Amino acid sequence: MPSFSYTITAATGDPRFLRAGIIRTPHGDIETPTFVPVGTKAAMKALTVDMMRDLRAQAILANAYHLYIQPGHKLVEKAGGLSEFMAWHGPTFTDSGGFQVLSLGSGYKKVVSMVSDEAVIAEKSTRRAFVDDDGVNFKSHRDGTMHRFTPEVSMEIQHALGADICFAFDELTSLADTPDYHYEALERTHRWAVRSLRHFRKLQSQNPAKPYQALFGVMQGANIESLRRKTAKYLGGMEFDGFGIGGAIEKRLLGDIVRWTTEELPIDKPKHLLGISAPNDIFEGVEAGIDTFDCVAPTREARNGAIYTGDGRYNLKNICYREDFTPLEQGCQCLVCQTYTKAYVHHLFRSKEILAATLTSYHNEYFTLRLVDGIREAIKANTFEAYKKDFYKRFYRSSA
Repeated sequence: MPSFSYTITAATGDPRFLRAGIIRTPHGDIETPTFVPVGTKAAMKALTVDMMRDLRAQAILANAYHLYIQPGHKLVEKAGGLSEFMAWHGPTFTDSGGFQVLSLGSGYKKVVSMVSDEAVIAEKSTRRAFVDDDGVNFKSHRDGTMHRFTPEVSMEIQHALGADICFAFDELTSLADTPDYHYEALERTHRWAVRSLRHFRKLQSQNPAKPYQALFGVMQGANIESLRRKTAKYLGGMEFDGFGIGGAIEKRLLGDIVRWTTEELPIDKPKHLLGISAPNDIFEGVEAGIDTFDCVAPTREARNGAIYTGDGRYNLKNICYREDFTPLEQGCQCLVCQTYTKAYVHHLFRSKEILAATLTSYHNEYFTLRLVDGIREAIKANTFEAYKKDFYKRFYRSSA
């Protein structure tokens, strides 16, 4: 029997939404909802796996595209798989490389906006990735060499990496794309989902000694309700172990978009929201039925001086913190706040010391992980609405 399962352990009402559960994987259990920190190249930027264990992270997500480029998925496989290679020894996720279709293609050197009026598409002459019905040709961001991903190639890479949870190959679109293109890309993603599932199961049957790897289908459809419901019904009828919700999501519609899909998907399978970590987005996602989240933002923003606190965010690089000898967040129990002051970490940034990124990243990951832990415990105690209200009142300075 596959050593993967999902069990709902608490729900405040309809178990499709606002639920707590347990995902069981060969490398350990994941209590949900939870946030999955992103270690793009099999490494958390500026943080060690010992730090991640100290932060009580339950899983880490790595990027299949980047590990394919360097050091190569075959090398990771020889090392015993992703968990052994990075000495994490806990559950791991890998994405499919689908995001690179956008970031190297129509989104090349563009900001992937969550506001439709701000979305832009790169000129074809500038792109480094080109989609056809069979797959994607792309130029490596490292050396410009040409490569090709198909659903089968993506599955082979992820199977070799050995993550506990993998994702089907998909085409990520932009909010700037036309409705016709969203439809075209969704149809292509559906065909790729069939091929991904078929090839992944073939690889598993050929390597029965390897620990079971779950495969999640990925849903696109932008902010178009008919497409989101269509893809949820289509993928929901396939033998995926769970589902990822991604693609062009307009921020103001995030909760609606997630609910459109979770209303159609099987209740007893986990749902993952790709690339999301803003607190209000996490709350909306959980309310609409999301079990796990991932995003690079906590560490990326930390490296730029942004500090997360229960009273909102601030930039530690600002000169007003030069002589501030209080913790990064008053009352925070993380090791950084128990040890260092704003003035010291401000000095590290001004001095361009690498330690600044370590300390701020540690704190931001702590904040995000504890936020979702609090949501999970509130669901179990049936106090979610009060928890949300108290958090919003402080973080967003509102009476919500």
